Amino acid sequence: MGALVRRGFFAILPLLFAFCFLHKFIFASGLNYTKYRQVSSLRIARIQRHLEKINKPAVMTIESPDGDIIDCVHKSKQPALDHPLLRNHKIQREAPEMPRVKMLEVDEIRKRKKSNNNTKGEVRGAWQTWHRNGTTRCPKGTVPIRRSTLHDVLRANSLFDFGKKQSQFPLNRRPDVPDVVSGNGHEHAIAYTGTSQEVYGARATINVWDPSIQVVNEFSLSQIWILSGSFDGSDLNSIEAGWQVSPELYGDSRPRLFTYWTSDSYQATGCYNLLCSGFVQTNSRIAIGAAISPVSSYASNQYDITILIWKDPKLGNWWMGFGDNTLVGYWPSELFTHLADHATMVEWGGEVVNSRANGEHTSTQMGSGQFSEDGFGRASYFRNLEIVDSDNSLSSVQGISTLAENTNCYNIKSSFNNEWGTYFYYGGPGQNPQCP
Repeated sequence: MGALVRRGFFAILPLLFAFCFLHKFIFASGLNYTKYRQVSSLRIARIQRHLEKINKPAVMTIESPDGDIIDCVHKSKQPALDHPLLRNHKIQREAPEMPRVKMLEVDEIRKRKKSNNNTKGEVRGAWQTWHRNGTTRCPKGTVPIRRSTLHDVLRANSLFDFGKKQSQFPLNRRPDVPDVVSGNGHEHAIAYTGTSQEVYGARATINVWDPSIQVVNEFSLSQIWILSGSFDGSDLNSIEAGWQVSPELYGDSRPRLFTYWTSDSYQATGCYNLLCSGFVQTNSRIAIGAAISPVSSYASNQYDITILIWKDPKLGNWWMGFGDNTLVGYWPSELFTHLADHATMVEWGGEVVNSRANGEHTSTQMGSGQFSEDGFGRASYFRNLEIVDSDNSLSSVQGISTLAENTNCYNIKSSFNNEWGTYFYYGGPGQNPQCP
């Protein structure tokens, strides 16, 4: 009898663990980012197996002041190389050829430097929270990877949805506007190029804020999109990078450096950051998915980051630069179909998810939460918009178009000057008397 009791106890032990785990997480953490629901031992076992695949063995582990765990993983063991298309991929060791600045732009850059006397206010570069003490770094030959937890996966709708964007496309999209318009509750304020040119990369500097998020499964981001393929089909290729606040994905409301990619219109391929195989990281100091700090303050100091994405003309991989052209890593060309050649459109701007809780527009903020007309120090901005052309040259963007679905909720206004080149302010509060 005692043996039967013991066997029965051990049979239900996983379920007891699951209940206790969720009870402790929900009621002790105070975050309320995971709604209570029954979680079976089978589901927890599936999640743990997935976590074992993406959380690679660490050479060293660093605990960030904000609670993140950063694992220093040997480059050759990183998740990227698990991708079926990359099994024979050799990590690119030769530095990519950096985009050159066109000679026509040199005089303009000199003018910018001469006129850059902070008449607009003080602007500084933002960095990352996990190494703010200035001494802790991942060892040479390793890359920093933010560790994923059971909490992270349970906040997602399912294990399949973990780390993925939902498709953003409307069923009847106008052919003359970008792919991101009005899809699946996503709202935008963006600038974009035309679709008739060949593009090989883009760069911009974006100031970083911590917009408030109303509902856990909503997010607010500011990013660059590099796009090619059919906007109304299933073969769109997209490479994306910027900063994002997403309580569901990260478990808090801090702005974080992020990347994304897809080769099939967000259906099955690609993911955020390093949550699936694909993006090859080469840098030991920048953790994708880690919090950015400090952030901009209203009518005070502004902190911004520079993102550069471009196609290495020699080997064809799409590289990402952060800050002062610090190489972060690359998306191998093998991952893509259309982007294996070139991009046809670039977009810069903000995006939020509007879940319309209780039938009302969300109060999730875009950018700083202020409208574009509020200007420097108050509204969020993208400045020095540039594209990379076929001869690997950077030049200031000319003739951009702008778009916002609902200007009573979020808007955008572009301009040009010698210091900031082509730039725009964008954003908004979401729900307000004109945006019910």
